[in-house]
Amino acid sequence: MSDVIRKNAWVAGLVALLAVLLVVTKLIQPTFGVSGLESIARAALPFAFATAGMAVVVIVGGIDLSVASMMAVCAVAAAVLMERMAGVPALLIVLALGLVMGFLNGALIVLTRVPDIVVTLAMLFVWEGVALLILETPGGAASDWLEQSIRGSFLVPGIPNALVVTIICVAVVWLPIRRSKLGLSIYATGSDELAAFRSGVAIGPTKILAYSLCGVLCAFGGLSLAALTGIGEPVPGPYLLASVAAVVLGGVVLGGGRGSLLGPLIAVYILRIIRTILTLLAFDPNVTTIIEGVIMVGVVMLGTAAMMRGAQQ
Repeated sequence: MSDVIRKNAWVAGLVALLAVLLVVTKLIQPTFGVSGLESIARAALPFAFATAGMAVVVIVGGIDLSVASMMAVCAVAAAVLMERMAGVPALLIVLALGLVMGFLNGALIVLTRVPDIVVTLAMLFVWEGVALLILETPGGAASDWLEQSIRGSFLVPGIPNALVVTIICVAVVWLPIRRSKLGLSIYATGSDELAAFRSGVAIGPTKILAYSLCGVLCAFGGLSLAALTGIGEPVPGPYLLASVAAVVLGGVVLGGGRGSLLGPLIAVYILRIIRTILTLLAFDPNVTTIIEGVIMVGVVMLGTAAMMRGAQQ
């Protein structure tokens, strides 16, 4: 029992912080209620998928700077496809597109042996170009059912559909893998690549599959963007640094091998509620952006320092 508490202490702390921030929000804005929770959940949706994808890659010991660009490609692809065909086939094509993009990222990293930060930085520009080839300007149209799927509450007021969609999609992608041989290989590779290799783990295929999973989660993120706006937007949003910050705040160790997807997802909502609080306090939007940036950079710096300290021990 004590081991369970110790292993989940960080996540429990995040849940407590989230609860405190919700109470603070209610005190600042007494009318904050179900509609406010739904609004936060919808706004957090693309950030949550970007963070989940980034978390998988960080756990395997890498990083993917192209998550926002992959989401943009999937968003415009979804908007164009759903304007011309039924929603479900379009959905499957977009998910396959995300899988292929993630696979290409991972394959390039493994085959060229160029550092992941360099490869994914290059692919960031490649996927940006692909998004602009699909749609030069915002356009297309998301299916009505996709837009409605993230609105309102699930069964009872106070449980936003957007939150339920996030949990289901991430669980469908990650839970079957988390305890499988592939999941254990992802953690082993991130923890100690040489030791994992000596234990029989196929390092290259494991990394490629981890990046492929990231691509699938980014595809869900692109679909959520199309659902939020009703159209496809070819310009990537501010999801890269935010996803890294949420991953670190969520307890995933930069360098790999430790952490889960639950903590980062909770961290996404913490960061979004902080933004809401700053808005309710009537902070200048530019000042709000500065504060958010300072928080994100601070979290990443602390995570990097913790990683370096752990490597020296």
